[in-house]
Amino acid sequence: MTDAPATAKEALLRLVRRDPRTCGLNRSRWRLADLLAACADWTVRTAGGMWGILDRLGISYQRGRDYIHSPDPDYLAKIAAIETVLTEVRACTERQVALYLDELTYYRHPSVAPAYEARGEGPPRAQRSVRAATPTRVVATLDQHDGRVVAWQGSKVGIPQLVNFYRQVREAYPAAERLYIIMDNWPIHYHPDVLVALEPQEASWPRRLSPSWPTKPTAKAQAKWGSWNLPLQLLSLPTYASWENPIEKLWRWAKQEVLHLHPFADRLPQLRGALQEFLAQFAQGSQALLRYVGLPVLD
Repeated sequence: MTDAPATAKEALLRLVRRDPRTCGLNRSRWRLADLLAACADWTVRTAGGMWGILDRLGISYQRGRDYIHSPDPDYLAKIAAIETVLTEVRACTERQVALYLDELTYYRHPSVAPAYEARGEGPPRAQRSVRAATPTRVVATLDQHDGRVVAWQGSKVGIPQLVNFYRQVREAYPAAERLYIIMDNWPIHYHPDVLVALEPQEASWPRRLSPSWPTKPTAKAQAKWGSWNLPLQLLSLPTYASWENPIEKLWRWAKQEVLHLHPFADRLPQLRGALQEFLAQFAQGSQALLRYVGLPVLD
């Protein structure tokens, strides 16, 4: 591409990325006619001509996508702290482990997705049940070193379920001196009744908890879990930054393989079993999973 088209492309990109209202147009998106008017000093005179210029410059009319940027003022600092921990863990994988954690909710009813069907026969059907949707909750960790997945599922994830899952994770890594759990900012992750089961936390980031929650663990939680001292350190991801958690892509894979258009709407135990079987294939680690979620693969 010559310098002139490059300059034209840059000028057009700056224009189409602006809010049309800043150019006196009372609308949210640009039309060819609007671009033509905004480029009145160009030699192009028709909407078709404008489309041709856009096409030659590689600018096309595209479907938008949802977008949000994390509002966390400590975004870069949190990412840097996590990268520091990952570097340390990779240097001593026998004694320290770094895991990404997240939860998933899925329902009895199948989700709608593309599938093969004869033309003219109607689209593929997501066969629903007349029963209630019946949610199932999953909590899992993904080992950034070898792709190992530890998972649990049930009707809900509350304080007791989360504490017991942390113990399950600990039991899965009995030789580890410390496990770092990298997770989002769901408040229950940091409830005092959850933290009482863990070793003292070294986190330096403020955590937003419900004002109605106690600031210290309840006597019942202290008596039940206070002696566990699980060697887990919780690392907070930036707020509203799900793209920083690779395990989110594991859920995408699960939806593609199990949950989209599944045939188990009236057979909830089989649906849960199918999801459990999917997750179990990663119980001993998976290089394929590491590649899928975008984590470094072992040499």
